[in-house]
Amino acid sequence: MNAQTPVAVLGGGSFGTVLANLMAEKGLPVRLWMRNAEAVAEVNATSHNTHYLPGITLAPSLQATTDLSEALAGVEVVFVAIPSSGFREVLRQAVPLLTPEQILVSTTKGIEAGTFCLMSQIIQQECPDARFGVLSGPNLAKEIAAKQLTATVIASTDETAREQVQALLHTSYFRVYASSDTYGVELGGTLKNIYAIAAGLSAALGMGENTKSMLMTRSLAEMSRFAVSLGANPFTFLGLAGVGDLIVTCMSPLSRNYRVGFALGEGKTLQQAVDALGEVAEGVNTLRLVKEKAESMDIYMPLVSGLYEVVFNHAPVKEVARGMMLNTQSTDVEFVLPRQES
Repeated sequence: MNAQTPVAVLGGGSFGTVLANLMAEKGLPVRLWMRNAEAVAEVNATSHNTHYLPGITLAPSLQATTDLSEALAGVEVVFVAIPSSGFREVLRQAVPLLTPEQILVSTTKGIEAGTFCLMSQIIQQECPDARFGVLSGPNLAKEIAAKQLTATVIASTDETAREQVQALLHTSYFRVYASSDTYGVELGGTLKNIYAIAAGLSAALGMGENTKSMLMTRSLAEMSRFAVSLGANPFTFLGLAGVGDLIVTCMSPLSRNYRVGFALGEGKTLQQAVDALGEVAEGVNTLRLVKEKAESMDIYMPLVSGLYEVVFNHAPVKEVARGMMLNTQSTDVEFVLPRQES
C-alpha cells in the first residue's frame, strides 16, 4: 500500500476518531466521515473533536467531511465505526461508491436488532463481493488517544487484508495481532459488553474481589459457550478479543457499559443511566438480543438471564444473585468436561 494512498474512517465517535488520528499521526492522509457538519467544521478548523475526545489535538493530515463520496474516493481500506443501529443504513449509502478491491473493516461491537446480524454479516449481505475484516480487542479509546500501550486483533479470512490493516495501524504503542476467526473475534467484542454491565453493578454494590473474579470467569465461560454454539472457535476467547476485552470492560470506569451497570447498582433506572451517559451503550441492546437468541437455541446463560431481569424488569439484584448461586452446579471449563457429566 502506497504511503500516500488515503484511508477512510466512517464514524466520528470516540473510537473512529482515535483510529483515524492514529493513522494520520503516521503521516497517512486520512478522511474521517461524520454526519454532523458542526463536528466536521470543528475538526478541520481546530483539529479537535471536543464532544468525543476533549483535550486531544488531532493530526493535521486528518480531514473530516460529511460527503461520503469524497471520503471513499480512491481509498484502499475503509474502517466502519458506526453504531450497530445505523451500520446497515450507512453501508447501503456507501455501496454504490465502493469498488471490489477496497477492504471494509468493521470496528463495531454490536448486534443488529431484528436480524441478529453481526456487522461482518451485514457487510456480506450488502456487499457480497467485498473483502472484509473485523477489528476488536481491549481498546478503550481515551487510552489509545493518550498513547497507552494497547493491542488489538484484526480478523479476516483474507491474509492480504490482515497484513494491510496490520501495516496501517501498527505503531510503537498500538500492536495489531491477526486471526482468521472473524465470527469469534466479533462475537467476543460484542458479548463482553453485556458482562461489563454486570461488573459495574457488582462494583456499585460493593461486592468483593472474590465476587469480581467469579463474575468475570463465569462470564467468559458463558460467552464462549454461546459463541461456540453459533460456530466460533473456543480458543479465540483465550485471546485479546475474548478474555482481554472482557477484563478491560469489566474493570474500567471508562467503559460505557460498566458505567451503565454502576448507575443501575446505585439505584438509577435504565433511562436515568443512559441519560447520564449521553448515549446508549451497545451492551443494553445486546443483552436483550442475546437473551432472546439463547432461549430460542436453548443455550444455558444464567448471567444473561439474571442481568436481563435486573435491567429490564427491575428485579432486586440481591435476589437475582441468590437465585444464581442456587442454580445446578455445572462444569468449570466448558470444553473440558461435557455438560451432561457435570
